[in-house]
Amino acid sequence: MSIEATDFSLPNVGPGPDPLSLSALAADHDFALLLFQRDHYCTNCRKQVQTVAGRYEEFAERETEVVSIVPEPPENVREWQDSYDLPYPLVADPETEAGDAYDQPVRFGFLGDWSDFLGRMPEAVLIDLRSSPEIVWQYRSKSTFDRPSVDDLLAAIDDARDG
Repeated sequence: MSIEATDFSLPNVGPGPDPLSLSALAADHDFALLLFQRDHYCTNCRKQVQTVAGRYEEFAERETEVVSIVPEPPENVREWQDSYDLPYPLVADPETEAGDAYDQPVRFGFLGDWSDFLGRMPEAVLIDLRSSPEIVWQYRSKSTFDRPSVDDLLAAIDDARDG
């Protein structure tokens, strides 16, 4: 794949620098795994961030920083951090700056031709930070239930490192 990654600077309510940018992560990590969420209310998104948090050590062993990006204002996103105490950055993207830059899916099948009301779909983007930041793997969800497993995410990191 190897597409140049777009840097961003967004408010971070979790661990790490605030604001958070890809360039800040590049100093200490080989990869960044961006998990674009649907919205603050999405129960599948909430499950995903908790599942990834439970296996965060496996990402850290791979020199990968997980970053969850929620298209909401910082005060809404902070509720997630207060509830789940995530060990990785949790950033607010209220203007969908990063979501738009990474082509986060917005429409939901044929209904999207009629209305964007159904919201953003989850997306996972793996960025290689070892040289010029570049996208090396991407998963665009077709529904709020359609997400790669943690094992799939770890395999994508391993493949990118070995490839």
